[in-house]
Amino acid sequence: MKRRTDQQTTRLAAHVFVCVNDRDAEYACCADAGGEETTAAVKRWLRERDAFWSPVGVSTTDCLGLCSEAGTAITIQPQNEWYAEVRPEDVPGLLAEAFGPDAERVR
Repeated sequence: MKRRTDQQTTRLAAHVFVCVNDRDAEYACCADAGGEETTAAVKRWLRERDAFWSPVGVSTTDCLGLCSEAGTAITIQPQNEWYAEVRPEDVPGLLAEAFGPDAERVR
């Protein structure tokens, strides 16, 4: 193993984490509430503004603790913004509010 902390710096102004957690239980989970579709909508919005991966990263994640049948959970870091019940159609408004209509606040 090689530790590379001192040689690596982040180039990201923000990172969007979208829950895609799947449960076999009777409880709501983001996988069943459109997590993958919401992730695709986030990536599409950022790509259309040339802000995907540089300067905004997108990752799927396990449970963020905001489970709902009505939509998936998202957090934007380091802004410490948390959203529940996000549907793909909510993504443009959510990201425009967070980053500006053309993602100008993360460039």
